[in-house]
Amino acid sequence: MLNLDIFLSGLANGLMIGAVYALVALGLTLVYGVLHIINFAHGATLTAAMFAVLIAYNVFGIDPYLAIPLLMPLFFALGYAAQRFVINPASRGNDSNSLLVTLGLSIIVENALLAAFRSDTRSIDVPYAFSTIEIGNLFLSLPRMIAFAGAFAVSLALWLVLARTDTGKAIRAVAKEKLGARLVGIDVAHVYAVTFGLGCACLAVAACLLMPTFYVNPRVGNAFVLVAFTIVVLGGMGSIPGALAGALFVGAVESLSGLYLGDSLGQLGIFLIFILALLLRPTGLFGAKA
Repeated sequence: MLNLDIFLSGLANGLMIGAVYALVALGLTLVYGVLHIINFAHGATLTAAMFAVLIAYNVFGIDPYLAIPLLMPLFFALGYAAQRFVINPASRGNDSNSLLVTLGLSIIVENALLAAFRSDTRSIDVPYAFSTIEIGNLFLSLPRMIAFAGAFAVSLALWLVLARTDTGKAIRAVAKEKLGARLVGIDVAHVYAVTFGLGCACLAVAACLLMPTFYVNPRVGNAFVLVAFTIVVLGGMGSIPGALAGALFVGAVESLSGLYLGDSLGQLGIFLIFILALLLRPTGLFGAKA
C-alpha cells in the first residue's frame, strides 16, 4: 500500500542524494559546455577525490566536511594542470584527440589507485553516519541533509562565478564563440584549464559529501558518472540549470524506484528516463538544438 509518510521520506531522501549527483553532473556539463568534449576521466577523478577524503580522515583525522576547503583548491589545481599541460598539448586542437587523452588519463588514474589501494572496498566510520532528524512524521538522514545544503551552496557559488565575475564572463564567451573570444584578447587555453579545474573542484566537494555514508574502491566513480551522463542528457548538454534540475529529478526517481521495486531495481527508473529522454527530447529539458 502507498503510505504517504514513507513516500514523502523517500522523495526527500532522493532529492538530497540528487543534490550530490548535481555536483558530479555540473563538472561534466561545464566541461562539455566550454570545451565541447566529454571528459572520460570524470569518474576516475571522483574516485581519486574519495580516496583523498579517506586518507585525510584515516591519516590526519580530518572530518570529511572539514576537508572541503582543503581538497577543493587541490583538485582545482590538479584539473587545471591536467588540462593545461597534458590534455591541451596532446589533443593539438582536435576534439577526438581530447576524448582519447581523457580516456587514457582515466585508465592511468584507475590503475594507479588499484596499485595503491588494491581492489578492497573501504569506508570511513564517522559518529554521525546514521544520525537522523525528525521533521514532522519524516525521518531524514543528517549526512544527506548536510550534503543537500552543501551541494546547493556550491551550485550557487558556481553560478555566481559564471554570472558575476570576469572569469565567468570569459568562460561564457569562450563557450559561445571561441574565435571571437580569442580576437578580443581572452586567453582561451587558460579559460579551458580554469573550466576543467572547476569541474574537478566540484568532484572534490561531491566526494567530501558522499564519504560519510558511502564506500570507495578504485572503480566506484564509474557508477556515479553513468548517473551523471543521464542527468546531463536529461537536463541538456552544457546547461547548468538543466544539470541541477535533472539531478534532483533523477535522485527522486532512483529513491522511489528503490523504495517500491527493491534496492536491486532502484536504478531501473534512471535508465528508463535516459531512454525516454533520448527518444522524446534528445536536446534535454534546457538544451537547445545545435
